Amino acid sequence: CVCLSVYLTRGAMTEFQEKLRQQHEESMHRELEALLATANTAEAQISRKDFDGFKEIFHRFLQVKGPAVDWAKINRPPEDSIQPYEKIKTKGLPENIAASLNKLAVVKLNGGLGTSMGCKGPKSLISVRNENTFLDLTVQQIEHLNKTFNADVPLVLMNSFNTDEDTKKILQKYKHHRVNIHTFNQSRYPRINKESLLPIAKNMGMNGENGEAWYPPGHGDIYASFANCGLLDKLLAEGKEYIFVSNIDNLGATVDLFILHHLMSQPADRRCEFIMEVTDKTRADVKGGTLIQYENHLRLLEIAQVPKAHVDEFKSVTKFKIFNTNNLWISLPAIKRLQEQNAMELEIIVNPKTLDGGLNVIQLETAVGAAIKSFNNALGVNVPRSRFLPVKTSSDLLLVMSNLYSLDAGSLTMSKKREFPSTPHVKLGSSFTKVQEFLSRFESIPDMLELDHLTVSGDVTFGKNVSLKGTVIIIANHGDRIDIPAGAMLENKIVSGNLRILDH
Repeated sequence: CVCLSVYLTRGAMTEFQEKLRQQHEESMHRELEALLATANTAEAQISRKDFDGFKEIFHRFLQVKGPAVDWAKINRPPEDSIQPYEKIKTKGLPENIAASLNKLAVVKLNGGLGTSMGCKGPKSLISVRNENTFLDLTVQQIEHLNKTFNADVPLVLMNSFNTDEDTKKILQKYKHHRVNIHTFNQSRYPRINKESLLPIAKNMGMNGENGEAWYPPGHGDIYASFANCGLLDKLLAEGKEYIFVSNIDNLGATVDLFILHHLMSQPADRRCEFIMEVTDKTRADVKGGTLIQYENHLRLLEIAQVPKAHVDEFKSVTKFKIFNTNNLWISLPAIKRLQEQNAMELEIIVNPKTLDGGLNVIQLETAVGAAIKSFNNALGVNVPRSRFLPVKTSSDLLLVMSNLYSLDAGSLTMSKKREFPSTPHVKLGSSFTKVQEFLSRFESIPDMLELDHLTVSGDVTFGKNVSLKGTVIIIANHGDRIDIPAGAMLENKIVSGNLRILDH
């Protein structure tokens, strides 16, 4: 009797939950229609496509209960599913590599703003080296490829509504460069109230408070947006077969001819449709997504999908030895096929945010690499660390501006003068967070060729021609200031206290 009543209660609960889900979905659809009614015809047409994608992700969000992965089913990927880069390199290159290049397009993810580094506008327009921005370096790299091999590799920028206008203005300056540049916009999705699960937007506008009501839904949106805007079909018609996708702030993500050749030389019936470049994890990368074997497929596991009890295990360098660099090589015909079949179910990342006024909202996002499970003969390639050189903070910026790297045709390579291949560990304190403030604290970028570790905290400035070696720790306590004098050489030193150098 007790068993029966529990069973009935469970049944009633499931029915109740199902009704609740339907209610949430109906309310959401009503609200979205009301929002569309506030837009002009052209805008409504684009937004309707965006909202179709949003309805689908919202529907799946309501269905899923608990963590997206069953921890017990996680296995290490089989040996042959992650190839060492060296093995791919031993194949060498064919004489007509230009024929392969002509089947490639480069896609850079350009949706992010420079706000975390204290800059207005798109992050790709921040100067990173000799007055060159991320975008300048990207254009130089591809132009160099096209000239060297007499090829036609186009550059495609995936912008967001945050970066589109500013990026398009700047593209004029590349008119006479030998690279065709295309742009498309990723979707604009409505942020939803954490309690009511309804959009917080009042209308389709982007101004004032309503500007906070929208978000670009992560880079997993690339597949739908790319297809919706017509660029996928355009590139296929031009004979392109693969895209190389990477973050625009990863200065190591250049076109690798060996990986390209590996893709192009596979037999037609075993064509590799997806390569994810991974690299060995260090202590600095514990949060990076990793490749796992799950239900007979390679799958990307992100930290947001890990049950709380297993987060430490996920971060361990011993169990999960590699992480995703987000440098991806993807087959265009395969994207077309999967989009037409609506067969790409990307895991949902629920990203909670608190707006300035204190309102709790959620953003439903997806990651581009999560699609790996849907493609045939997918492969991980374990690449050298040099292919992962992201600039997320001013500490990263200091590294790429220094003499540790040399710049050649838009590509940064580790200086031959550095004895060991690892990059130094740099931690700059909050006084260096904003790019402008960071630049004002260095009269010139220090010599860092022999540096292992640098920690700087508090009000610290560097004079001209400073040289840093080994482990250097500089700490100015609250109210103190340290000016490192011009020409100083610090080797394995801890500097603390107060040191002022004033012009006489």
